[in-house]
Amino acid sequence: MLVRFFLVVSFVLAAATAQAQVRLKDIVSFEGVRSNQLIGYGLVVGLDGTGDTMRNSPFTRKSIEGMLSRLGVGNLSDEGLNTKNVAAVMVTAALPPYARRGSEIDISVASMGDAESLRGGTLLVTPLSGADGAIYAVGQGALAVGGFSVRGAAAEVTNGVPTVARIESGAIVEKEIDFNLLQMDSIRLALRNPDFTTASRIKAVINEQVGAANAVTLDPGTVEVSLSGKIDIPELLAALENLTVQPDTPAKVVIDAKSGTIVIGADVRIDEVAISQGGLTVSVSESASVSQPAPISIGETVIVPSTEIQIERKNSGFALVGGQVSLREMVDGLNAIGIGAQEIISILQAIKASGALHAELEII
Repeated sequence: MLVRFFLVVSFVLAAATAQAQVRLKDIVSFEGVRSNQLIGYGLVVGLDGTGDTMRNSPFTRKSIEGMLSRLGVGNLSDEGLNTKNVAAVMVTAALPPYARRGSEIDISVASMGDAESLRGGTLLVTPLSGADGAIYAVGQGALAVGGFSVRGAAAEVTNGVPTVARIESGAIVEKEIDFNLLQMDSIRLALRNPDFTTASRIKAVINEQVGAANAVTLDPGTVEVSLSGKIDIPELLAALENLTVQPDTPAKVVIDAKSGTIVIGADVRIDEVAISQGGLTVSVSESASVSQPAPISIGETVIVPSTEIQIERKNSGFALVGGQVSLREMVDGLNAIGIGAQEIISILQAIKASGALHAELEII
């Protein structure tokens, strides 16, 4: 039995060690290899009376007048423009790294005015610009709306958000972002979760397994890799992102009080404490009985309500949890008391207040 126990423990430890090794591409991002946000303002046409009202959305009216004027329709400022088949929208997209001119990207469309639905609409030509004001892509196409809204004289049914839509491959890249990997003499790796220990381990792995690179730790969130000689940088990046390292995480307990979700990190430790949890449980049961008059008598059948209230006092007594226990021992100790998630949240808060919980407690 003892041999079997050690085999099980060894298997669990080996599995935990294997799972702890992650690729660099999953915990870092490479300098220059990132997407850029694009935004634009446009018009959606072809709506079945579910577009913006001209009275409540003056910017939609101005946009229609400007568009028709550019198309040679003439000045419509003095004419009555009361269409409800057009909606003003904001168009957003993410320009992938190293996107080339002529490639297609997905775009998202969201209504700005009081349009009821964008279903069935078509986005007109919309320039998409970056933070520098330059136009990098142009979007146009038929919208794909996930939600719908149906309204009658006395009822309305809405499923999802019908004023938000997407267009797959709806924009064409017109301008490339100037960034040349081959001109770089160093590469910076940005950790998604900055940590000195993890950064030091990344530096050690790179220096040990990549001979043509020299890595140094600049700060807990950045590791710089200097390049020496003539190196194929794309091949080097491919080799770096597939290196494995064991990231280090701080001891932390995250609690979602709304849903009762508790996530406890593996390095959480608590000192020896005695825990007792108690309270009252009130159960209310409603039932009804039927009272009928006796045969051959004057009376009527009535329903008599019946209410039964039970009060149960819960007292778990004291449970001893302590001596710098691990995660599993702490959870086993709390489960042994026979309490639920909401009670465990209160206990963890009390342990933290007592100074016995050696971890960061975050409540979201």
